Amino acid sequence: MKLLITFIVLSIINVVFSTVRSITTIKSGKTVASLISGGYFSFYNIMLIYTVADFPMWEKCVITFVCNVIGVYIVKLIEERMRKDKLWKVELTIEESNTESLKMHLTELGIPHNYIAVEKYSIFNAYCQTQKESTLVKELGNRYNAKFFVTETKTL
Repeated sequence: MKLLITFIVLSIINVVFSTVRSITTIKSGKTVASLISGGYFSFYNIMLIYTVADFPMWEKCVITFVCNVIGVYIVKLIEERMRKDKLWKVELTIEESNTESLKMHLTELGIPHNYIAVEKYSIFNAYCQTQKESTLVKELGNRYNAKFFVTETKTL
């Protein structure tokens, strides 16, 4: 029983560590990504020993599945909560006949914007500082059958 509990705990740690390694490989610099990867694969050697431990394969598979579902969910939840709001530029292209209406809605919502008329279309640039504002702009754009182009601010 002690072996089984140890395997469960190590499996959860392994999944969390592996998910963090994947995220840092994509989002971090060379040094952090290298250190996390080295740490993960060192820990993985311990997992290999416990994977060949003497208890049924079906138990190992069920434990691995459940630990992956729980571990990845936890890491993604933490990542989502840590994500900071960024400035998003949402470009909406609508038919010119809807220009005044969309302009009025954006102004009422207090969302900074500008626009330019181009032949039979208007191109709006809405600057969203929160995810809530981005959602509101998306919903407004859908009302006017807008075509969207979205960019995120980047640190230079």
